[in-house]
Amino acid sequence: VAGLVTQLFWGAIKIMVFLAFFAVSQEPQPMSLAQVVTYVWLGQALLGMLPWTVDKEIEALIRQGAVSYELVRPLDLYTFWFCRTIALRTATTTLRSVPMVIFAMIILPWIGWDAWAMQTPPSLSALAYFCVSLVAALMLACAFTMVMHVFLVWTIAGDGLNRIMPSVTLVLSGMLIPLPLFPAWMQPFLELQPFRGLVDVPFRIYAGDIAANAALPDILHQCVSAAVFVVAGRWLLRRSLKALVVQGG
Repeated sequence: VAGLVTQLFWGAIKIMVFLAFFAVSQEPQPMSLAQVVTYVWLGQALLGMLPWTVDKEIEALIRQGAVSYELVRPLDLYTFWFCRTIALRTATTTLRSVPMVIFAMIILPWIGWDAWAMQTPPSLSALAYFCVSLVAALMLACAFTMVMHVFLVWTIAGDGLNRIMPSVTLVLSGMLIPLPLFPAWMQPFLELQPFRGLVDVPFRIYAGDIAANAALPDILHQCVSAAVFVVAGRWLLRRSLKALVVQGG
């Protein structure tokens, strides 16, 4: 409940900022106000899916030395931790997203705040591509989180990662500001970097800024980025386990 109220509060602040921006802007914008408002509410609903923190239980296992028990289990450690990460990214997100979508899509129009309301997708095909893209975004988020988990084997404490990643993830994914609103000279870099697959791609497909019939290249970009991080994570984990120093006595 505390997380839901907090994210509603921050969603309202962001929408007020964008309302003011569109009110004074003299240039045509790449996204409409309704699309940006929908984008903001999606971001607040799915905030927990972003890879900006590590799993506290895995962090504790490595810090206390109990990771040695993980190594004697008759299973693939990367797959086991990846499944834990899926649960980490989906459980709390689901609990918060359902009431938030109900509030933004149903309650706000009902009380007459249509300019603040979350819109429905422009078509059923857009909704279908959004669902596919959202699954790809989840896989990308989990693959990157796994890289962060592997780094814990070397650093032991996850404090540094937990302080750096929120800034990187919020900006480059588009959670802070939709990527099309960034300056034109940044767009080539923003289109190529992998973090856009976490937020920018699925949210713009839902809002209609990326047409459904043009969404496949962006979804492919998400899948390739996720595959690259999976391969990198597996390689790093194998390398780290060759000379693992177990902490905790």
